[in-house]
Amino acid sequence: MLEGMTPWNLLDLDKALRSSWAADTCSPDDLARADWQPGNPAWGHCDITALIVNDVFGGDLVVGEVYLDGTQHGFHWWNRLPSGVELDLTREQFQHGQTVTAARHVERPPGPLPRRWKEYLLLRDRVTKHLGRLPEPS
Repeated sequence: MLEGMTPWNLLDLDKALRSSWAADTCSPDDLARADWQPGNPAWGHCDITALIVNDVFGGDLVVGEVYLDGTQHGFHWWNRLPSGVELDLTREQFQHGQTVTAARHVERPPGPLPRRWKEYLLLRDRVTKHLGRLPEPS
């Protein structure tokens, strides 16, 4: 643990993320932000949530294709922890029969995220306010 960090666990991180998701951190892609609502707060947050989990626990990023009625509707991100356990904190966003297929490991993008840097920093800042200092991205 880094000096000055308060001890916390996965449940604490999950609670902090869930209370930090909002329309302004939702993905602006595919009208996701327009469809975001408090009743489905995970909607549009998979990529930056997976990155924050990766910041904290390391492991691999996993991405799959999202389909609804046979048509692809974007991608879904989650984590594979160093233990090999797959952790998906935003899976419940799919409430209309979407399926996720073709999962594959992806390398973490180096440096700032090309399109989601602002939302990532905002979500990370909110989570930090709940938990205290987080490890820096690797």
